[in-house]
Amino acid sequence: MNSEVVQKNELSQFENQAYMNLETYRKNGEGVKTPVWFIQNGNIFYVRTGEDSWKVKRLRSNPQASIVPSTSTGNPLGEWVTMTAELVEDEIVAQEVNQMFNRKYGFQKRFFDFMGRIRGYKLVTLVISANH
Repeated sequence: MNSEVVQKNELSQFENQAYMNLETYRKNGEGVKTPVWFIQNGNIFYVRTGEDSWKVKRLRSNPQASIVPSTSTGNPLGEWVTMTAELVEDEIVAQEVNQMFNRKYGFQKRFFDFMGRIRGYKLVTLVISANH
């Protein structure tokens, strides 16, 4: 089987899931797992998170990441997939992704946005894609 077919099979496990466990890596190589909301657009995933979060700091040092569909508490519901993550620099793309999050997570997402604005919490968008 070619890598494109394997990748499609690996990524289909994320369909209709609300959470993924995102593993990012410290400078010493130790993985840190965090359950997050996500948007899947074909073979690409998007995550919105705090600009000053540790996962963003870790990804700036090492773009390697692993993902698996999970429960809200991070318990895996499938097989881990190795990916690469980076910050979305294009503000238009970030706004489009934010709208996709609004559609997927509805009132719950808008409530978190409201609380974040009160606290002055700035969000960034991560794009996660295959290493191939």
